[in-house]
Amino acid sequence: MAQAYVLLNCELGAEEEIIGKLKEFKTVKEVHGTFGAYDITVKLEAETAETLRETITQNLRKMDKIRSTLTLTVVEEQR
Repeated sequence: MAQAYVLLNCELGAEEEIIGKLKEFKTVKEVHGTFGAYDITVKLEAETAETLRETITQNLRKMDKIRSTLTLTVVEEQR
């Protein structure tokens, strides 16, 4: 099982809207609003790393009101 954490920066006041949309994705296992350098954290999980990559590049990064992302891919051998 491939996993990744994505940290998101979004437009001011768009956090709840984005969180609602993120919860609709099958690969999203957890999503939390946060205070600090990033506005939202997302835990993704999929059968393959390719599916995770597609979710991040084709869906998350193209969402309206998301300004930037930082992806942290889980190293399977170190779980």
